Amino acid sequence: MEQKQNLSIPVAIVLAGALIGGALFFIGRTDTPTTNTNTPTVAQKDIPAVTSADHIIGSIDAPIVIVEYTDLECPFCKQFDGTMKQVVKAYGGKVAWVVRNFPLQQLHPNAPKIALGAECAAALGGNATYFKFIDSVFTQAPINTFFDITKLTVTAEGVGVDAKKFNACVIAGTYQDKISKEFNDAVAAGGQGTPFSVAITKDGKQYPIPGSQPLEQLKTIIDGILAGK
Repeated sequence: MEQKQNLSIPVAIVLAGALIGGALFFIGRTDTPTTNTNTPTVAQKDIPAVTSADHIIGSIDAPIVIVEYTDLECPFCKQFDGTMKQVVKAYGGKVAWVVRNFPLQQLHPNAPKIALGAECAAALGGNATYFKFIDSVFTQAPINTFFDITKLTVTAEGVGVDAKKFNACVIAGTYQDKISKEFNDAVAAGGQGTPFSVAITKDGKQYPIPGSQPLEQLKTIIDGILAGK
């Protein structure tokens, strides 16, 4: 069943205009985008601090927490998901990973509804269920394929979520405000595409990480932060 998307109107207009004018760089690229004077300027500010309400792998008290703003239909987000799993494993407790919502509906029409499904799965099954749900979405629709939105409920059932409660949550749009807020937080912090990530240190410093960085490049960034560079 189709859900209303209540993304902030000013933000939606900015992004839509950027897409029409060709000014928004291709989502998730890891190379340097071509400069374009028509690219909209967005406010640069810190993202909200990580809390126990976030979807997290690792400890909230880790020296570095990487917060990823993701679009669950974005091919580069699917790629970065695998990279972040390797990072968390490689750093043995020094790096934690948080996932927040940044669904770009103009490019991926079903992304907001998948995000809503993921939030409902988390609410009904807990933090681990959230990551099982998005893993299942990515497994069913690997890079350069699209998730079959008619399988949203089946996917939730497959990770142990009650179908009736899940459908009620999705239909009610229970977590739409949360998704919209995280979307706007990402844009305000300078996110122009997905994935858009920010590394946060214990002392609160924030380091933006645009795009789907390859593992070795991401390690270089993390090592530099840990070394205090």
